[in-house]
Amino acid sequence: MKHGSGLSLLARALPWAIALALLPAPVMAMHIMEGFLPPYWALSWWVLFIPFLILGLRRLGEIVHDDSHQKVLLALCAAFIFVLSALKMPSVTGSCSHPTGVGLAIILFGFRIVSVLGGIALLFQALLLAHGGLTTLGANGMSMAVLGPLVGYLIWVAANRLNLRRDVAVFLCAFAADLFTYAVTSLQLGLAFPDPQTGIAGASLKFLGIFCLTQVPIAIAEGLLTVLIYDQLTKRHLIPAGAH
Repeated sequence: MKHGSGLSLLARALPWAIALALLPAPVMAMHIMEGFLPPYWALSWWVLFIPFLILGLRRLGEIVHDDSHQKVLLALCAAFIFVLSALKMPSVTGSCSHPTGVGLAIILFGFRIVSVLGGIALLFQALLLAHGGLTTLGANGMSMAVLGPLVGYLIWVAANRLNLRRDVAVFLCAFAADLFTYAVTSLQLGLAFPDPQTGIAGASLKFLGIFCLTQVPIAIAEGLLTVLIYDQLTKRHLIPAGAH
């Protein structure tokens, strides 16, 4: 691995990350906001998220132990998730549409690592930017850092087994991970706030329908951006052998 190229790429991205992070944002900025979920559901999602976070930490230890040089790529993936998921567009009450940025980490390191990288991004956004929240971090983590990445990973594996072009496989992975994140968020909101007439299913479909208006174009843009970043990393020979 060429450390100079990796550090140079990270250094060029850092000013953009800082500028985006310092942009003014309302408290109801992104993800499911602080205090929006009833306590029962907030705690339930936390309980579900913690085991995946532990698995992610173990995966992180394995990656660093096997090749400590991967730290630069891990940092790049974490920054990519943080910056993209901080870009927001108002959508359903109590939440916003935004890219997730998880596709790159899925492709380079597998979906387990995203629970840690996504969790870190969600934690910093909640503490520093008032985006999301600590009570809802479990719910946001399950949607953006666990279930969305899992679907993206399955799509990535399937695309490679079908011998699809590499850029197509990368696009589909990022696109699917983004969209499924919001399918899960819609279900979370539907469970917490069922419709009086149509129940959980009806509420979830209503939330999903509203999300799709903004999320489909965002997912397409995120997929294309991930392809570009992957292509640049490939040209600089920074992609691990297992990602090919």
